[in-house]
Amino acid sequence: MITFDPDALKARLVELEQAMGAPGFWDDQQKAAKISTEHSRVQRRVERYERLQHDFEDAQELYAMDGDMQDEIAASIEPLRAELDRLQEDALFTGEYDGGDAVVTIQAGTGGTDAQDWAEILHRMYERWAEQRGFQTEVIEASPGEEAGLKSTTFTVKGENAYGILKAERGSHRLVRLSPFDQAHRRHTSFAGVIVSPLLPDDTEVDIDEADLRVDTYRASGAGGQHVNKTDSAVRITHLPTGIVVQCQNERSQSSNKQTALRLLRSRLAELAEEEREAELAKERGAVSAIDFGSQIRSYVLQPYQLVKDHRTDYEDGNTQAVLDGRLNGFIHAYLLAKAAGKVV
Repeated sequence: MITFDPDALKARLVELEQAMGAPGFWDDQQKAAKISTEHSRVQRRVERYERLQHDFEDAQELYAMDGDMQDEIAASIEPLRAELDRLQEDALFTGEYDGGDAVVTIQAGTGGTDAQDWAEILHRMYERWAEQRGFQTEVIEASPGEEAGLKSTTFTVKGENAYGILKAERGSHRLVRLSPFDQAHRRHTSFAGVIVSPLLPDDTEVDIDEADLRVDTYRASGAGGQHVNKTDSAVRITHLPTGIVVQCQNERSQSSNKQTALRLLRSRLAELAEEEREAELAKERGAVSAIDFGSQIRSYVLQPYQLVKDHRTDYEDGNTQAVLDGRLNGFIHAYLLAKAAGKVV
């Protein structure tokens, strides 16, 4: 059982403060920046815990003074339970990049126009979830489908533990519904893949050989004014050894788009390396993945019944509209706990 340990957190805060106060701390700018970032993150967690503890003690005192207010006090404690869950969740993030920002790519899979529409629905779902969590999102690239939806989209999610949290969403997502694009209104199954990578700082060193890259330019699509349709400003980079493809079209110049695409490529390569490490650790632990390669991690069934179910943890929610409006925390929390326990990869 993973628990939140406030004493260990406070001890770590003291260590970081001592490191920051040491002579020559800023001589190594990169190391100092990492320590400062961790200090800010740990300090926020300690402050959240102390505030939570204070609010709980206030509720205890109020109950001791007036037992007739039991229902009101119980209602006031519910937000405290949610905040405690968030603090316990923090203890699950031990990876090198878990505390940082994320890059999310959604790609339409099998299902034609329905799959492209599904990719756009997923994009909206994650944007709403991010807003509810207090995270910021920014679209880097969006390739519209021929009739509707999106062939692919890439966006950043910025906030504390964004990458560590969103790793729970990696994989294939399956939608079952009555197709709005089928004149006979038959039930269709479609898929979309979600790729999550850490958004690396600009100064992060990831070796990329220019000879391994194929760079293509094309005309951007979507919103952006006349400039979008008149210049080949969008950039697509293929990393030949791995087959990873990244693209960017949200900047106005080809040079800026290329720099952003290279940053995305560094993030994808870092994610690939981390996935390989996780697979090796899982092998050593004897952990068995709850899914096979290429199969869905989660199903969203809208017909003939209403249910969203995660096939790795068996966590489910019958309010499909709420889930598609961003109610994902239950799925994410269940996966993170199962992963920490070695039950899933």
